[in-house]
Amino acid sequence: MAKAAKTAIKTKDQKAAAEAKNWTKVIKAVRSPKSGAYTFKEAIVHKDKIKDFLSEK
Repeated sequence: MAKAAKTAIKTKDQKAAAEAKNWTKVIKAVRSPKSGAYTFKEAIVHKDKIKDFLSEK
């Protein structure tokens, strides 16, 4: 019975699942100018905009 439920979830909205694969979680280490310690900036970015996110200061 559980297999039928999983199958129903997978086939429910295939278009949305295909669109979700175009997004990526990006984590960038940013150094604080005041203390010199690193902090992490993370965002969910479209796969075409990853280089723009990483190159910005």
